[in-house]
Amino acid sequence: MYTCGPTVYDYAHIGNLRAYLVSDIIRRTFEYCGYEVKQVMNFTDFGHLVSEGDEGEDKMTKGLKREGKTLTMENMFELATHYIEAYQHDRSEMNILKPHVMPRASEHVEGQIAYVEVLLDKGFAYKTKDGIYFDTAKFPTYGKLGGSASKEHTRLKENDEKKNPRDFALWKFNSELGWDAPWGRGFPGWHIECTAMSTRYLGKTFDIHTGGIDLRPVHHNNEIAQAEASNSKPYVNYWIHNEFITIDNNRIGKSLGNAITLKQLADKGISPLAYRYWLLTAHYRQKLNFTWEAVTAAQTALHRAWRIIAEIKTKGVVLEAYKKRFEDALYDDLNTAEAIAVLWDLLKDESISKADKKATALHMDTVFGIGFGNAASRIEKLKVSVVSEKDIPEEIQQLITERDVARTERNFERADEFRSKIEEKGFQIEDSPEGTVVKRI
Repeated sequence: MYTCGPTVYDYAHIGNLRAYLVSDIIRRTFEYCGYEVKQVMNFTDFGHLVSEGDEGEDKMTKGLKREGKTLTMENMFELATHYIEAYQHDRSEMNILKPHVMPRASEHVEGQIAYVEVLLDKGFAYKTKDGIYFDTAKFPTYGKLGGSASKEHTRLKENDEKKNPRDFALWKFNSELGWDAPWGRGFPGWHIECTAMSTRYLGKTFDIHTGGIDLRPVHHNNEIAQAEASNSKPYVNYWIHNEFITIDNNRIGKSLGNAITLKQLADKGISPLAYRYWLLTAHYRQKLNFTWEAVTAAQTALHRAWRIIAEIKTKGVVLEAYKKRFEDALYDDLNTAEAIAVLWDLLKDESISKADKKATALHMDTVFGIGFGNAASRIEKLKVSVVSEKDIPEEIQQLITERDVARTERNFERADEFRSKIEEKGFQIEDSPEGTVVKRI
């Protein structure tokens, strides 16, 4: 499988990270099923324009300007290395498995030049004053993924020398920076990078290609055209695209000024694993609107699950009934939302032994990756503070009162329901000889 990786000119935002989490779940699911997976994810460290067409400012150039650095290849690679390290840290914090191969585009220019040469030789490409372009009219199935299959849907600007507005750059000339090629000095186009690197490590035809939904109309259609025109073979067997994360129902973007990073989540007290858990509560093809309230509630739920697991010290066996329900959800187009619901049914089921409950939850976590394996140590690290009576919200105080009434009536099932509601709202209660102690989670 191939995952379209980041253009490393800035920190990844939480919308970017959803794509990498989805590819991680895909990989974990196949490995759970017993498949051997080879995952490749690239780093684009030059040449990705701000627009999805062939116009606008280069993102790496934009990053250098932002940081006050001179536009040189050395500075570009140095900038990229810094943000690659930042991405690797975010990946690790979110418990995303490291891909087996993580190539940098700048290290594979020779392969990109070779692809352009083949396309020119086969008549699929032509030269203009500013670069080499793919001739989409020569590839009848261009746009098979949708979004760019007609001139009316094209998002590329007109260029007087283009034969068709949908034609895209394979190479952009630059007399000062870049690499030497038979047709002139410059940079490979963004699209040819992924085609060259994916086929270099996975072969001319491979199983799965992942990426955000925004890559489907232009970038991924262009990858298909380049690869299949060059190799005369199917490029990818299955394409999997995840939907956007939105804020206030608007797409997240650095250019829009609403990008939130993983560090900013941590500064607000939200752990990377809590964000991972929140993403899993929705289907990957569902748009998900980010709010601080939603992700805080997700963190509270995750902490509650950790506590349940941490309190169980004995070993048990995986329950087949719950395993089947978990797999049925997972195998239904990676329905992690339903799989998470199955997890909570398991954790709340008082008819099964605690040991078996823990064993089954740990089994599920090989795919979820939300930290059950070391739940006890995670709980110990959580900062839990006692809340004075005057600082207890009225809503929480009312739930505590109703729980006390239920306990007095010996309706312990209902009392537990109130405890769960209290925990879902970020508070923990403990019964002591002096009365109920309230703590903030």
